[in-house]
Amino acid sequence: MRQLKYSSMKIMVCGPIGYGRLSKIRRIQSLLKKSGFTVIDHISREMDYSDIKDFRDKKELAEKIVKHDLNFIKNSDIIVAIADSPSYGTAIEMFVAKELGKKVILFSEREIPTPWSIAFSDHVVKSKEELILRLEEIAKRGL
Repeated sequence: MRQLKYSSMKIMVCGPIGYGRLSKIRRIQSLLKKSGFTVIDHISREMDYSDIKDFRDKKELAEKIVKHDLNFIKNSDIIVAIADSPSYGTAIEMFVAKELGKKVILFSEREIPTPWSIAFSDHVVKSKEELILRLEEIAKRGL
């Protein structure tokens, strides 16, 4: 097994999951792993709810998912928030991460027409290459 170059930092990638967007999270997770980072994968098979279009009658499941994700935020050092499209969950995960003193990197290759996600970020990156460089800088400086 390949030694992780940046094994002391635990990174959680969050972002919109529904409507086929889970694949973007998976691609960023894979990129970070290949770049030597430790990625915390909070989306296990039983927590993949990407096919659910309406949670209004699924209160118990919704609470289980939120509790699960918040626990992973607590156990992460850095949150990479994919912000290519709006997500209630990602916004709240960013807020909670900031309240817990975690570093938040906002990643979007698209324009962001709201100040909220920017204000709750420590860093904003516009490309995958810039994301890797920023994480490497953070690793070198220490959290």
